[in-house]
Amino acid sequence: MQKIETKSNLSPQSQSTLTAILVIGGAEDKVHGREILHTFFARSGGIDAKIAIIPSASREPVLIGDRYLRIFEEMGAKYVKVLDVRDRDQGNDSNFLEFVEECTGVFMTGGDQLRLCGLLADTPLMDRIIQRVRAKEITLAGTSAGAAVMGYQMIAGGSSGESPNRALVDMAMGLGIIPEVLVDQHFYNRNRLARLLSAISGHPNLLGVGIDEDTCAMFDSDGIIQVMGKGTVTIIDAHHITHTNHSQVHGNESLNIHNLRLHVLCHGDRYDLQHKKPLA
Repeated sequence: MQKIETKSNLSPQSQSTLTAILVIGGAEDKVHGREILHTFFARSGGIDAKIAIIPSASREPVLIGDRYLRIFEEMGAKYVKVLDVRDRDQGNDSNFLEFVEECTGVFMTGGDQLRLCGLLADTPLMDRIIQRVRAKEITLAGTSAGAAVMGYQMIAGGSSGESPNRALVDMAMGLGIIPEVLVDQHFYNRNRLARLLSAISGHPNLLGVGIDEDTCAMFDSDGIIQVMGKGTVTIIDAHHITHTNHSQVHGNESLNIHNLRLHVLCHGDRYDLQHKKPLA
């Protein structure tokens, strides 16, 4: 497995082999080491990077967009542009679409995942971003709400701190960028294990991925998840469950799920998506 490149002098040719999807649990370090943001910057081409920032999840898109713009400009990106989409018609904006054709990285900020999907799902802009990500032409990152939208199924909201039950989680359709996962963020920081378990009980074909703050699950093009940051990534694999009462209970009645596999990964750990197992 190749070492993660964090230097900023990558050429466009080497960058094309390093594209990845960075799923960030929120509250990533923006001041000190900035390890996660530096990794996105490097995977986007380093000093040759052309980065698009999408702050549409935020209620303060100008403030949030400008903050990330300054960060990536300070790192030395070749060009950074904020795609401030505030209504669905802008998802067909020719200037935005033109920049997406030439950019090397796209960064989706935090905020409200329902707002982000409502503005961008099934628009020409987001469709083209997803096409280029799947073609391994660009690197994509999403933090907090930008992480929650990665799967086809999305946790739109809910509660925490209770035992698993169906009323604990609100589900919606995500962007389907990584179809096989169901992501929750700010994970142990906001005590969301029961929420993710509740969601997975209704979607056992998906892989639950709970990501702590200032922590990233980086999906490499070779099917390996690499973990970086100060917290943990919790993987919930329900593919081999033998029983759940999800279809029989209602509201806040307790859920059971038998024969789950749960892995807690920290910085430097890896996970094989194809074989569904952590790698030493």
